[in-house]
Amino acid sequence: MEKQRKIHTATLASNYVDPYQLGAATVENAHFWRWGDDNLFPQALSLMARRSTTHRRIINDKADYIAGKGFSCDEHADPGLSAYLRCVNGQGESLRQVISKLAFDKSLFGNAFLEVVTDPQHTFLALYHQDASRCRVARDSQHILLHHDWSRFKPSEARSLPLYPRYEEQADGTLRTCIHYKDYEPMFEHYGVPAYIAGLNVSAIAYKTDRWNISRLDHSFQLSGVMMLDSSIDNEADAERIVRMAEEKFAGTPGQVLFVLRDGLEEDHSRFIPISAQNEGDWHTLHEQAVSDIVVAHSWFRTLSGLDYSSGFNSERILQEYEIALNTVILAEQADLTEPIRDLITELLGYDCSSLEIINRPPTRSKPIYMKVWEARKADGLDYDPEDERQQQFLSEITKYNLKAID
Repeated sequence: MEKQRKIHTATLASNYVDPYQLGAATVENAHFWRWGDDNLFPQALSLMARRSTTHRRIINDKADYIAGKGFSCDEHADPGLSAYLRCVNGQGESLRQVISKLAFDKSLFGNAFLEVVTDPQHTFLALYHQDASRCRVARDSQHILLHHDWSRFKPSEARSLPLYPRYEEQADGTLRTCIHYKDYEPMFEHYGVPAYIAGLNVSAIAYKTDRWNISRLDHSFQLSGVMMLDSSIDNEADAERIVRMAEEKFAGTPGQVLFVLRDGLEEDHSRFIPISAQNEGDWHTLHEQAVSDIVVAHSWFRTLSGLDYSSGFNSERILQEYEIALNTVILAEQADLTEPIRDLITELLGYDCSSLEIINRPPTRSKPIYMKVWEARKADGLDYDPEDERQQQFLSEITKYNLKAID
């Protein structure tokens, strides 16, 4: 029996967000390979991304950079290609919109799913993004099962798609297949693992430190301590009522208030005994360390996530880190997402995709696009010739900024 992933989703969820329990039992099913011990690992990852601000920002930014600013192609060589890129499915979505969703899923889950629709005559090609949290690999490892709620799985409600490059005819007469993108991880065959897998715990720390600060604000920085109450009571119901009234007035989070109820004397000696702890600096340091570890776990960069803007806007550093990200992360992810799509367009529609490229633009520019080439070379300390016809061009004329983005 093939090894399955041993990530305990229930433990992750309960440690990360206390109100949620995503199931403690290990799920076994003859129809699919489980994704996490309880088959709800994507739900746990989604929950964490909604609660940790830095973690979510990095996922959003990575997906935006990978999706780029649209597509460029040689419209003169193949006019039909540019028209197709503007509408790749029956919902009117452009290829960039589909790629953007795939990039987000792959950044969040380490997996993404693309449904491909055509007909036996290959008269059309439609590309649909499928929510990765709704997809599971079938037991035969040759199909993808789609279901709306995996916590209440019913085989009769699931839809099956063959894995690319296999096609199967559907009830409506179309041929369909599903491309499964996944990040490689040793010991995990059926599903990919997100790049930030080592940062799950630090994402939880960042969330909990944020929650702790919010609780302090909500309760006006109320101290933890012991509340001594003097009251004459006749039964436990009255005692519970008095404690609940006191809790509504005094109790708060963070910290706990211990209530001690004793029989009242002639004089009321009720009092609150605070327990002070000077740990604000420790919490701040812990939060900062967690944020730094999250960035490292994502293989990302602080300036591209807006984490260092408070210390000043350094456009040169942003451009340098963008160039590193472009050559180490962005271009590789773009190639992984677009290569099978290029093959499909060429195979089924007959378009030449050799000129098809994603337009990448840095978040800031070191030189204005209205600068001439010789001026830019002069600014960089390079040889320049103002009389050279080629160097008389503006930067906008020799970069992708002037290409028509197909968005």
